[in-house]
Amino acid sequence: MPRAFADLIHRPRRLRRTEALRRLVRETTLGAGNLVMPYFVMPGTRKREPIASMPGVFRLSVDEVLREADEAERLGVGGVILFGLPARKDARGSEAWSPRGAVQQAVVALKRRKTGLVVMTDVCLCEYTSHGHCGLVRGGEVQNDPTLPLLARAAVSHARAGADVVAPSDMMDGRIGAIRRALDAAWFRETAILAYAAKYASAFYGPFRDAAGSVPAFGDRRGYQMDPPNARDAMREIELDLKEGADMVMVKPALAYLDVIRRARDRFDAPLAAYNVSGEYAMVKAAAAKGWVDERRTVLEILTGIRRAGASIILTYHAKDAAKWLDE
Repeated sequence: MPRAFADLIHRPRRLRRTEALRRLVRETTLGAGNLVMPYFVMPGTRKREPIASMPGVFRLSVDEVLREADEAERLGVGGVILFGLPARKDARGSEAWSPRGAVQQAVVALKRRKTGLVVMTDVCLCEYTSHGHCGLVRGGEVQNDPTLPLLARAAVSHARAGADVVAPSDMMDGRIGAIRRALDAAWFRETAILAYAAKYASAFYGPFRDAAGSVPAFGDRRGYQMDPPNARDAMREIELDLKEGADMVMVKPALAYLDVIRRARDRFDAPLAAYNVSGEYAMVKAAAAKGWVDERRTVLEILTGIRRAGASIILTYHAKDAAKWLDE
């Protein structure tokens, strides 16, 4: 062996030789407990409608959500987040705070089961409004301040049903403070808030809008969701939400915004979530179906990358599959 190579002192490959060594020195860990599984809840019973753009994901009636959630709990998944599909829509999105709403009924049912999962609920109006926007619309403009009492009303209805965490995703200014005040006034002071603090106006939401029937009837959401080129703006949004009373904050989407996740982790001490959104899920599924990528390895690499960037909580449609793979 040439002397130059024999004298090498630093050989990083020494600690990569076996799986046991790699596991021992691994810097980032990923566990099923870090994952939150989203569910789309619809009225009725024994309903399980496949979503074409999201293979393996369904619109579910409450009884089907219970069955899915039981399996997620057995697999060690950390929590679920519920999105509602109303029986009817109107300009105000009034089904969002109905005690008979699909989300509220699903929360009640999950809590009756004494589930060990953290039960989160999405708080927004877009699934419930006839126009598909996240707030009240007047004169073709989404109104910020008049929307806040409606979001707060929806959050209180979720807390009353038993939700552990409410997660406002609307991106109206001041909504965290409005929701916190409303929860406290209704004596739900222990209900936590996970703020979609840095939610970007992303092209990766397409399959979700298909699943939830929430495509805007006019315009788009760029007037209130964040502009993708901006990262400093995200830090300001996160700081404001924490000051208003958010217990946890989220960056959404995840993959194109890993730098934003890293900045947030370095700057703030609060628990940090990231949403591995529908478009990211659909791309992996489509490529795997073509045989172009190994689905298991790709998913676990993506989720590990999101953890490495700094997220402690990952909302992902891969949650159940990932939990199974992590247990193998």
